[in-house]
Amino acid sequence: MTRRLLWATATTLLFAHPALATAQSADAPVVVQVSADQAGATIDPNIFGQFAEHLGTGIYGGVWVGPDSAIPNVRGIRSDVVAALRAIKVPNVRWPGGCFADEYHWRDGIGPASERVARLNASWGGVIEPNTFGTHEFMDFADQVGAYVFLSVNVGSGTVQEAADWLEYLTADQPTTLAQERAANGHPEPYRIKYLGLGNENWACGGAMSADHYVEEMKRFAHFSRNLDPAQTGENAMQRVAVGWDSGKDDYTEAVMQAWKTKVWSWDIEGVSLHAYTIPNTWEAKGPSVGFGEDEYAKAIKATLQMEGWVTSQTAIMDRYDPEKKLALFVDEWGIWADPMPGSNPGFLQQQNTMRDAVIAALNLNIFMRHADRVRGTNIAQMANVLQAMILTDGPAMVLTPTYHVYEMYVPFQGATQVQAQMDAGAYVFGDIQLPRADAVAARDKEGRLWLSLVNVDPVRPITLTVRLPGDLQAATGRILTAPAVDSHNSFAHPHAVQPAAFAGLVANGQLSFDLPPKSVAVVEVR
Repeated sequence: MTRRLLWATATTLLFAHPALATAQSADAPVVVQVSADQAGATIDPNIFGQFAEHLGTGIYGGVWVGPDSAIPNVRGIRSDVVAALRAIKVPNVRWPGGCFADEYHWRDGIGPASERVARLNASWGGVIEPNTFGTHEFMDFADQVGAYVFLSVNVGSGTVQEAADWLEYLTADQPTTLAQERAANGHPEPYRIKYLGLGNENWACGGAMSADHYVEEMKRFAHFSRNLDPAQTGENAMQRVAVGWDSGKDDYTEAVMQAWKTKVWSWDIEGVSLHAYTIPNTWEAKGPSVGFGEDEYAKAIKATLQMEGWVTSQTAIMDRYDPEKKLALFVDEWGIWADPMPGSNPGFLQQQNTMRDAVIAALNLNIFMRHADRVRGTNIAQMANVLQAMILTDGPAMVLTPTYHVYEMYVPFQGATQVQAQMDAGAYVFGDIQLPRADAVAARDKEGRLWLSLVNVDPVRPITLTVRLPGDLQAATGRILTAPAVDSHNSFAHPHAVQPAAFAGLVANGQLSFDLPPKSVAVVEVR
C-alpha cells in the first residue's frame, strides 16, 4: 500500500512508480488524512495564468473582433470573453507567444490601424497577421480582464535594442521620445509589466540555439530590457523569466542556473521556464481530441502525470544553485496537445475540450500547488480556441469548456496556503497502464476556510473517498464536475452538456465521506 504525501516533492513516489499502488484493491475506499495544523507554501495565484498567442483564432475571433463589430465589445475586445475570464480571476496573461513571439516585431502593431504592417504568420497556419491587435490592444485587454501582463520579448529574430525600445515605450515615465510616442498613441501613463519572458523555446523555434549560446544572449536581454517606471520597484518590480527545460531535457536549465549562480552585478533574472505538454501518443500522431474511448483516456492521463517528474527534476536542478528558492519556476506552456480537428487548418491547433481534459487540468494544477514553494506561475495553452482552451468562439457564439469549469472551481485556491495531506491513492488499471486512482489537495484560504480538491481518475468506477481531519466537523459542500463519457464536451449546439453541479460530503463518526462518480473533479469547503 503506497503512502502519499500530498505536498512538496513527496508525490514523486506514486507518480514515478504507479505500479507500487497496485497493493490496494481497486474497489477499496480511498482515505485522505488532512493535518490542518501543518501548513506549507502559499499557492501563488499566478499558477492559474493564461496564454494568448497569435495563432489560429486565439486572438482574432477569440479576443479581438474590432470596434465596429456587431459582437458586443469594448474598444474591439469581446465583452463575453472578458466577463468569462474575470469570473475565473485570471492572474496573468502571457503574450504574444509562443513561437509567434520569436518573429514578432512590436512596432508593426502600434499607431493607426490603417498604417500597421501586415505580415505572413509563418509560425502558425501561413495566414496574414494584420497586427490590428498590438501592444495597446493587448494592454487594454489585460486591464479589462484585471490580469497582470506576461510579455515575451523576441530573442529569436529580434535584437536587444528592439526589446529595450519596447520596454522604454511601455514603461518610461519621463518624456523620452518613445514615451511621447506612447502618449500620442493614446496612453500617457506608463504601463505595468509584471513578467518579462526573455525569449521562447530558443532551443527550437526561437533560433535552435545551444544552451551556452542562449545564456550569452539572455544576459544581454536581461540587462538592457529595463523597466523604467520607478513605481515598478520593490515588491512591484518586473520579474524576468529565462528559458529553461523542454520536458525531459535539462541542458538549458542547468546552463541558466549555473550562469545565475556566478553572475555579475549587471544582470539578473527572477525565474526559469518549463514547457511541458501532454502528448497521448506521439508528436506525429497525437490522438483525437473527441470521439475516443478509455484507451486514449488512459494514455493521456499517463502522459500528463509525467509533469510530476518534470517539475521535480527541474526543481532539483534549481535547488542545487538556489537552495533558498529565490528564483521561481514558471511552467508557462502546458496542457494536452491532440490532433487538429478534421477539416481545420492544421496550423491553427484547433481541438475539442472534453471531460478528459478537465481531469488533466485538475491533476496538473494539483501538481503545481503541491510544488508551490518553487512553482510560482504557470500558463495553460491556450486561452481561447487553441489547444486546451478555456473558451471556444464561433462568430457571436461562445462556449465555456470543461477545462474552464475546473479553473472556475479552483478559484478558492488562489493565494491559499497548502495544508498537509496524506492518502492511499489506490490504482486505476487499464491494460498494462497503472495509474493512481485518486488525487487530492488541501489548502486554507486567507479567511481561514479549508478547501479540498478531490479527483476520481478512474473513468469507469466510482470512489468512496474518506477524509480524516481533526476538529468538530459540521459539513463539506461545494461543486463537482463530471460527465457521461470521457469525451463528453460542450458544443455550440449544447453549450451546457458538461458543467458543475452542487456536491456535498457526509459527516459521520468524526470524518467526511465523499462518493465521487467516475472521471470527476470536486472542490469542497470543509466547515
